[in-house]
Amino acid sequence: MRTNRKLKADFIVLGGGLGGCMAALAAAKSGLTVIMTEETDWIGGQLTAQAVPPDEHRWIEQFGCTRSYAEFRRRVRDYYKSNYPLVDAAMKNEFLNPGNGWVSRLCHEPKVALQVLIDMLAAYTNSGRIHILYQHRIVSSDMEGDRCVSVKVINEDDELVTLQGHYFADATECGDVLPLAGVEHVMGAEARSDTNEPHAADNADPLDMQSITHVFALEYEDGGDHTIDRPAQYDYWRQYVPQNYEQLPLLGWFVPEISKNGTIKEYGLFRGKRGEWWESLFNYRRIIDKSLFQNELYKSDISLINWPQNDYHLGAIYGVSSHERRKHLRGARQLSLCLLYWLQTEAPRLDGGKGYPGLRLRKDALGTDDGFAKAPYIRESRRIQSLYRITEHDVSKEIRGDQGIRTYEDSVGVGSYYLDLHMTTVSFRSLYVPTYPYEIPLGALLPIRVKNILPACKNIGTTQISNGCYRLHPTEWNIGESVGYLVAYALENQLDPHDVREDPVHLQAYQHLLEQRGVQLHWPEDIQLP
Repeated sequence: MRTNRKLKADFIVLGGGLGGCMAALAAAKSGLTVIMTEETDWIGGQLTAQAVPPDEHRWIEQFGCTRSYAEFRRRVRDYYKSNYPLVDAAMKNEFLNPGNGWVSRLCHEPKVALQVLIDMLAAYTNSGRIHILYQHRIVSSDMEGDRCVSVKVINEDDELVTLQGHYFADATECGDVLPLAGVEHVMGAEARSDTNEPHAADNADPLDMQSITHVFALEYEDGGDHTIDRPAQYDYWRQYVPQNYEQLPLLGWFVPEISKNGTIKEYGLFRGKRGEWWESLFNYRRIIDKSLFQNELYKSDISLINWPQNDYHLGAIYGVSSHERRKHLRGARQLSLCLLYWLQTEAPRLDGGKGYPGLRLRKDALGTDDGFAKAPYIRESRRIQSLYRITEHDVSKEIRGDQGIRTYEDSVGVGSYYLDLHMTTVSFRSLYVPTYPYEIPLGALLPIRVKNILPACKNIGTTQISNGCYRLHPTEWNIGESVGYLVAYALENQLDPHDVREDPVHLQAYQHLLEQRGVQLHWPEDIQLP
């Protein structure tokens, strides 16, 4: 281990995902100095390094997100219109969707999201107000009572850096700061007897977490043969049948529809017809629709492969030994390789044949040498024990009934998504429950004891169930942004964040600041709910 450097800033943000970036940006806009760390060489988290196009709600083009998130979406579209040779119809389309993927109204390349985020931070990184430490991860913290004094991070060269600040944000993908700093938190599944949630697990299990997915990028050359070598674990995954798949193999076109009481739906690689329309999985997270670009700029559409078939659910990657972590990270990658090999060699085609050997890893799309994302997509983090815990009762449409949207006096933002729980690693539960749009209560962002460490992404005070809707891109963005402004407000007024919530005058002033900065606190009263 090399010399221990020391760096200081007003605000230390650990993790450069969407929440971390927005916490840093909001604080920097407010005049604070910020140091942000990132474990990879790309900021942006689930949108970039994990390669997941934005999952959003139906009103996203009009309202239901922060002004800066709407700006990000506009900048993505402007980037394509300014830098790519689009056909006229695409150039004129106010709501351009570069990939025309059906998962999102804005399926686009992770590289473009990365560039837009870099541009949004540019004034503050170039001036030195935000300093980003790439390829650094936290290894320890120094606590004095209920306050953090410093943290130590390490890079790939084993150089240790001590970071000192007034406030710290945990924006890591797995909530890695929490155990190192002794912040009270939970992992995995809570018991129904604890949360009283209808869909909670029968028994608590901290290692019963949502599956992860190692995303990869594909294109297709009709008539080509780009078959990869047979993966080491192919025989295992080829015959593997998940517990809740009704004897159907994981590597197949038939997938239980969790939202429809286990109805089995047949998918396919490309849209076709066999009695009824197949839903095209290639188009699901497609990020390039070649027909939108002039002069055959792209020879093929490009799609990001993040399907039920490569959700890895055989074990957790945190809260376990380093050996177990490496084992399951390798397992997730192997599952994705096995899915690709199955697609190339055995996947049933509509014409009665098998396999699509023309599928090819798009090795440049994700900033890697192999076409795989820099990091796996992590749906679930450690979660703080907070002053207010959000549960299924706060969001479930069935439970709330005529009460409608749950509102909070201390709201710091809004979001909307289903309670979407991917297959878990121990009980193999899945969940897809309709919800009302939701608000983000400040109480869920405040640890029960520690005063100057705040969650800034998926690690707020939710349960495993309610995390299923609070984990999405615009919500994580909103959480990070509100935390950045909270730290700035607390420092300016010489308060702790907990004091802001407890004092009605300060709470109102902080919420007014959020609204001035473009953070929507409540849903419109006349919103047309589905």
